[in-house]
Amino acid sequence: MIFYHPLYSALQLPERHRFPIKKYQKLENAIHAMGFSDRVFKAKPASLAQIKLCHDANYVDAFVNGFLSQKAIKKMGFPWSTTLVERTLLSVGASIEAAEYALEHGLGLNLGGGYHHAQFDHGAGFCIFNDHAITAQHLIQQNLVERVVILDCDVHQGDGTADILHDNDNIITCSLHCAQNFPRAKARSDLDFELEKGCTDVQYLQTLQQALDLIKRLYQPDIIIYNAGADIYYKDELGLLKISLAGVLERDRTVISFCKSNEIPLSIGLGGGYQRNEEQLIEVHKQLLFAVFENY
Repeated sequence: MIFYHPLYSALQLPERHRFPIKKYQKLENAIHAMGFSDRVFKAKPASLAQIKLCHDANYVDAFVNGFLSQKAIKKMGFPWSTTLVERTLLSVGASIEAAEYALEHGLGLNLGGGYHHAQFDHGAGFCIFNDHAITAQHLIQQNLVERVVILDCDVHQGDGTADILHDNDNIITCSLHCAQNFPRAKARSDLDFELEKGCTDVQYLQTLQQALDLIKRLYQPDIIIYNAGADIYYKDELGLLKISLAGVLERDRTVISFCKSNEIPLSIGLGGGYQRNEEQLIEVHKQLLFAVFENY
């Protein structure tokens, strides 16, 4: 049910780097402490052919072989290394595996993923390859599904996902995000729900329910791919919303319950979450685990 690899936390980042790389290992430890060790599967890497379903071949080859320009590396947000390449392919592969598992068993979770800022020909905002776009294209290409909805509830808009898939009628992009947050220039998703800075639980959850109702009425998806970003939490250092810990849990419960009651397979990516206090950050991401384990 949960796909993970130790390399998720293996990157050596510069001191004070903004990305909380150790959170993945700590979350896996939390799963073991909760008594669900048997739910964790070791992720397998995506193939380059799968990556190229959504990304320029020259960009993919340059990243894999270490030929990116310094400007491209800076925009990506991580220093290049062979470990970064391996980690990236594993995290995309885990999203594909989680979706295929969900089609058979109802729900799959990648304990990483949600790299929604990655564009067709470059990385951005700690996102190198757009795992959810790739996963959706893979499912369509393999004739496993006819229609996919990507439901992005990270605090930042899924601009890369929207841009990559903008002319694909079989993959619907839906983003709930803070209007005043990154990226400054928003893309156009099929459904965009912009929330104002300081939005609290009640308004957020009402908007989410509206989004789910529209998804059901307009699209009847064969699977939903869900970006469960923890950065909607009010103490997140890169978020501008005011969602409580209980609100994060209720959001995840709402999405999971909606999919379960409508018999829609659900594949989940962990998404963003940015606090230098990693223990506090883990508590926010754990709300997703609570919602998963109480339903599956």
